[in-house]
Amino acid sequence: MFTIGCHLSASDGFLAMAKTALAVGGNTFQYFSRNPRGSRARPLDTEDIDKYVSFAAENGIKTVLCHAPYTMNACSSDPGLRDLAKQMMAEDFSRLSYIPGAMYNFHPGSHTGQGTEKGIEEIADLLNNVLTEDIKTPVLLETMAGKGSEVGGRFEEIAEIIKKTELSEKLGVCLDTCHINDGGYDIVSDLDGVLYEFDRIIGLDKLYAVHLNDSMNPVGAHKDRHQKIGEGTLGIDTVKKVINHKKLRDLPFFLETPNELDGYAKEIAILKTLRNEE
Repeated sequence: MFTIGCHLSASDGFLAMAKTALAVGGNTFQYFSRNPRGSRARPLDTEDIDKYVSFAAENGIKTVLCHAPYTMNACSSDPGLRDLAKQMMAEDFSRLSYIPGAMYNFHPGSHTGQGTEKGIEEIADLLNNVLTEDIKTPVLLETMAGKGSEVGGRFEEIAEIIKKTELSEKLGVCLDTCHINDGGYDIVSDLDGVLYEFDRIIGLDKLYAVHLNDSMNPVGAHKDRHQKIGEGTLGIDTVKKVINHKKLRDLPFFLETPNELDGYAKEIAILKTLRNEE
């Protein structure tokens, strides 16, 4: 089954997001756990969640992706910001225990001058402090574009974080097509080769989701500028290869393109025509 969705606003609640996902042609969705540029989360509405769970079961929504806020920096040089990241992640895990089929995605962070090696240590330390055996939600490290002091722009960095995390079996990866292009992985000319490298360094068994985005930039630009599907440097042919690739096609795909709902609906419709169902 082609599992495809887009990023929605959590302000109206889970039931509303599920209905919107179906209205734009999707069968999954992504949302921010809290204000993406802040740290405050909306009060947990268990009545809305109960309605969502029933609606999702009736309409074939089996998985959703919760995205941590951009302000959550697990490897900041500021210990106060690292503590805030730890607090936010722990709160998010507690809330996600109410959402069946949810996964949790976060940007590894920016080392802010400490160096990549130190940044990796800080990220793994946070995970080792927050992850517990009873957490059932898969936790995904997102591949990054490598701009500035970002950690996670190379597969080796993601692999090292996983290696240093004690409960590494709870970790997975969300591959962002714009980010890896901007990070220097040429999926336009050599998608098979990039996936081979991912498998060699991290392992395809750790790949749980795909952020499906075109890019405004050439490969290796390290800029992280998303573009609408088919309107960027990846192009429609590469997107078609990604959604149909035998090593990717069974994963959930999430659009983060610069769109409103009508634009997402158009993109999802286009992607469905590009999908080769077996």
